[in-house]
Amino acid sequence: MSKVILLNEQFEKKSDMPLPERYAEVKEHNLYLYVKSYLASLRSNTAKAKNRGEVSGGGKKPWSQKGGGRARAGSITSPVFVGGGVAHGPQNNRNYNIKINKKQKRLALEYALNQKASLDKLYVVDSVDVSSGKTKYAFSIYRKLNEKSVLFIVKNITDSTFLAFRNLKDCYVIEENEVNAYLIAVFRAVVCEKAVFDNLVNNSRGQ
Repeated sequence: MSKVILLNEQFEKKSDMPLPERYAEVKEHNLYLYVKSYLASLRSNTAKAKNRGEVSGGGKKPWSQKGGGRARAGSITSPVFVGGGVAHGPQNNRNYNIKINKKQKRLALEYALNQKASLDKLYVVDSVDVSSGKTKYAFSIYRKLNEKSVLFIVKNITDSTFLAFRNLKDCYVIEENEVNAYLIAVFRAVVCEKAVFDNLVNNSRGQ
């Protein structure tokens, strides 16, 4: 059974507790579907090529229909000419969004949490608050965890906490309403405030 590591105020391990058994029963495919949908939603959809109707020019027939010994041509905007339109090129009216229902989002989150817990990379602490706003103190928290990259999930981000962590490239702080399976999956470790963790577990009860 996967376990969550509980930390004290100094961010040192004091005990652990198990995740609900249902987390271990979630299939990995749910996370795959969510990540695919999440990354698709980030696509900028700016690729655009002009077709022959959008290229300027082409009002005059390039050469006579007959007698020149060349293939007939009606417009220099044809894709066969250099500077002409692009045949079947990308258009910026494409919809990349992939629909995923709420239950699959929830299952993807549970699988991501269980995956981190199974690797002993899911931590719970009472509070992540750097009231001094000092990056030095935030870095000391990161160093104590001894992880390559850390996602901190807090109930509410204070200005001082944001200032303390914003210059640490391997740390990222989000609020409870920003939690998603993709962020949990891509960071090496996750540190979650206890109030937030309790909400995550209780909100998925019975699903």
